[in-house]
Amino acid sequence: MRCPFCGNPDTQVKDSRPAEDGNAIRRRRQCPGCAARFTTFERVQLRELTVVKKSGRRTPFNREKLNRSIQLSVQKRNIETDRIEQMISGIVRQLESSGETDVTSDRVGELVMEALKELDSVAYVRYASVYKDFHRVEDFREFIKDEHLGAKKGGSGEPSA
Repeated sequence: MRCPFCGNPDTQVKDSRPAEDGNAIRRRRQCPGCAARFTTFERVQLRELTVVKKSGRRTPFNREKLNRSIQLSVQKRNIETDRIEQMISGIVRQLESSGETDVTSDRVGELVMEALKELDSVAYVRYASVYKDFHRVEDFREFIKDEHLGAKKGGSGEPSA
């Protein structure tokens, strides 16, 4: 593993342990050249995935890009990092085990939406606002109403949407 700081091609593993419920191995490494320490993760990859965008453009699946988009939706929410990692691993496993090497960006988005709906309703709405391209406040209201995410009781004690 090449050092991300100085580019040294030889780094030493200082510690290894299971991560993500045993679906990955977390390794702490140190560079003998610059003494920097960093962490890497090893995961089983069943197949190379290609994401087919709405425009027809094809790009290699990027787990880190998926992670970044989810991190934006869960920002400042009280959600454990392990739960987010488990969710991402579950999405990737679903994609890899589908038997397809080409997956549409819509399919990826739908899987993220399903997982976020179970994890945190605020993160779910945040992700949906980008994924479904909300432009108006009314788009949020309609989405929340349609998804039955509204408060259980309004100020008057009556159910609200």
